[in-house]
Amino acid sequence: MKTSRRRFLTHVASVLPGNWLFFASRAADAQTASPHYDVAVVGAGSGGLGAAIAAARGDLRVLLVEKSDRLGGTAVASGVTMWEPGVGGTGLPFDIYRRLKTIPEAVSAYSFGRHCMWNGWDAFPGGEYVVDPERRYVDTLQRHGGSGEEFKRTVCHGVVFDPDAYEGVARTMLDQTKRCTIATRTTFSSAKVEGNRVAALTLADGRQVTADYFIDATGGGALCAACGCERMIGREGRQRFNEPSAAETPNELLNGVTLIYRITPVPDPAIEPLPEGVPTECWWRQSFPAVSATRYPNGDYNFNTLPTMEGVECLKMAPDEAYAECKRRVYAHWHYVQTNYPEFQRYRIDRMAPALGVRETYRVVTDYILTEHDLKAGLSAQQHPDIVTIADHSVDRHGKESGGYEMREPYGVPYRCLIPKGFSNLLVACRGAGFSSLAASSCRLSRTIMQLGQAAGTATLLAARGHIDLPDVSPEDLRTALREQHCQLDWPLPDTLRDYLQTE
Repeated sequence: MKTSRRRFLTHVASVLPGNWLFFASRAADAQTASPHYDVAVVGAGSGGLGAAIAAARGDLRVLLVEKSDRLGGTAVASGVTMWEPGVGGTGLPFDIYRRLKTIPEAVSAYSFGRHCMWNGWDAFPGGEYVVDPERRYVDTLQRHGGSGEEFKRTVCHGVVFDPDAYEGVARTMLDQTKRCTIATRTTFSSAKVEGNRVAALTLADGRQVTADYFIDATGGGALCAACGCERMIGREGRQRFNEPSAAETPNELLNGVTLIYRITPVPDPAIEPLPEGVPTECWWRQSFPAVSATRYPNGDYNFNTLPTMEGVECLKMAPDEAYAECKRRVYAHWHYVQTNYPEFQRYRIDRMAPALGVRETYRVVTDYILTEHDLKAGLSAQQHPDIVTIADHSVDRHGKESGGYEMREPYGVPYRCLIPKGFSNLLVACRGAGFSSLAASSCRLSRTIMQLGQAAGTATLLAARGHIDLPDVSPEDLRTALREQHCQLDWPLPDTLRDYLQTE
C-alpha cells in the first residue's frame, strides 16, 4: 500500500470513535493481517514503545495495543515532556532525540535556571529549567555525584521536547519497521493462560489475538494481573526487603500525582480569572506546592506542580473525579503564581494535559526485585550477570513522607526484574516492573523505562530466534545485543559510545 494511502487511513482513523484505527492499521499492512503475532505489547508508553520498536526492528511481527488515542504514555498524554539528567538512555531515546532535532523547535537540551533553594522563594516558585543550545545530548547523561548548586548547574542537564513531535517520531519509527500493527483506542478485556504461558488476549472489541510472547507495558502490570501474577502496592515495611530507608511497618502511601499544564506568552499582562467555585487559597495542603517549570524551545513553559494530589488519594477516586479535582487545584495554583510572581502575568494557560501524571501504582512480583540494596551498592558492587539498563536518579518521592537522596554511582537493573514469577513467555517493562517502592521512586524515569522496554523487545527477539522461553535467554547474548544497539550498560561511558553520541 502506498504511503499516501497509509497516511490517509491513519488520519481518518484518528477522528473516528471506537477501535477503527485497529482495523485501519491491519488494512494498511498486509504482512500483519494474521491474528497471530510473534509478540504482543500492551501499553504504548515509554516501555511499550521501546519494546515494540526493538522487536519490530528485529523482524518480529508485533501487535502494539494502547487504550488511549495516542502513543507515548505519560510523555504525551500527561505532559511529562522532559527527560531528566541520568545515565543510560543512549539506545532508542537517542534515536528519538536525533529525529526530533530535524524538526524546528521540537527538542533541546536544558540547564538549570532559577531555583527557590538557591535564589529564594521570592525569585521563583520552585525550579526552572531553561533551553541551553550549548549543551548536547551526551551532556544529559549524568545525575549522580553531587547535589549543590554548582554541581547541578555544571553537570546536570536534561532534554525537553514537544509532545506532538515526539508522538509523530514514535509513529514514524514504528511504521518504518513495516512489522508493527498499532491498535489505539482499545485494550484487552481478558487473558487466556495455559500452564505457565499466556496463550491469547481478548481485546475490548471481542477479537482474540494470539502471540508467542507478551509484554506488559501498562504502567501498573494490568496484563500480569489478568494472568494471575502477584503484585505489590504501597510502601513495604522494613522486614519485607530489609531496606534501611523503609518504614518500620508497611503503609498505603504512593508517590504523588501531577496534572501538568502548559503556559504560553501573551502581549498584554493580566491575571486570569478563577473559574467559579475555585478558592484563591490552597485547600488541600498547608501551602501551594512548588512548580517544576521547564521552558520549551518555542518560549512556552511546562508547569508541573509537585505534586497536585497524593497518590493514594488519586487511587481511591474514580479517574474522572480525580482529574476534575486536580484541574481545580491547577487553576488555584496558577492564580497563586500569577498573583505573587508578576512575570507570569504575561502568560496564560494554553492547555492542560489530558491525563494525570501517575508516578506509582502496582508493581509486579518478578524473579528478582530491585531494592535499595542495589541502589546503594551501585555497579561497582552489584553481582548481577544480567543487567540490561543502568540508572542514577535519586530516590525521589512526592507528597507525604517525601524526600530522598542522590546516588553515589549508577546502579543496574537485572533482566530478571522483567520476568513475572512463574511465567515463561511474559515480560513486564514499565514502572510496574519488579521494584520495591523505594527502588521504583528512582527507577521510574522515562528514559530508564524505555531502555527496559528495549531490553524486553530484544529478549523476545533472541527467544524467537532460539525457539526458547524468555527466562532462558542468555544474559550475555542479551547484553551483547543491547550494546550493539548503543545501550549504555557501563560507567564511565565507553569512548566508542561517546563518539556515537556525538553524531547528533
